[in-house]
Amino acid sequence: MQYKAMIMDQKSMERSITRISHEIIEKNKGIGDVVLVGIQTRGVPLARRIAQRIQAIEGVDLPVGELDMTLYRDDLHSDPSKYQSKTRIPFEIDARIVVLLDDVIYTGRTVRGAMEALFRMGRPRMIQLGVMVDRGHRELPIRADFVGKNVPTSRLEVVKVRYAELDGFEDVAIYDKQKSGNP
Repeated sequence: MQYKAMIMDQKSMERSITRISHEIIEKNKGIGDVVLVGIQTRGVPLARRIAQRIQAIEGVDLPVGELDMTLYRDDLHSDPSKYQSKTRIPFEIDARIVVLLDDVIYTGRTVRGAMEALFRMGRPRMIQLGVMVDRGHRELPIRADFVGKNVPTSRLEVVKVRYAELDGFEDVAIYDKQKSGNP
């Protein structure tokens, strides 16, 4: 892959996280029944940061879970008995508003699998979706409720969201799939 362009730097990522946090509070008229669930791997730092931001705004610690939806992907056909799930959701989701968080929404298939995984754990009152980047090209009728940035892309491009805790630095960049080289 070849680096094409940076679309968000650390500062713009932080602004987006702050805005999404306010939008979650506003849409739900508070945070009483809200829980956050990050889709592993890159939705988890987003969920944690939103929880921190909401704590700073509202003074309340929201429960944060991590969802490993590998077994629910429709593009993998491995033997499920050989896989150990890394899901950590140490709270009930029944009758709660679950805000599902991921770095990028593309076809919608990851989110579909994540919702299937959630429904096997309980019956949320509502599932809302938040993403850092919506790049379009949906294959399923799924739309994010909270979006950091809408970035129209081609199918020949890749959007990468990088977080300090995983990558040592932060940005959102577009890469060309068909060329090689990095910035």
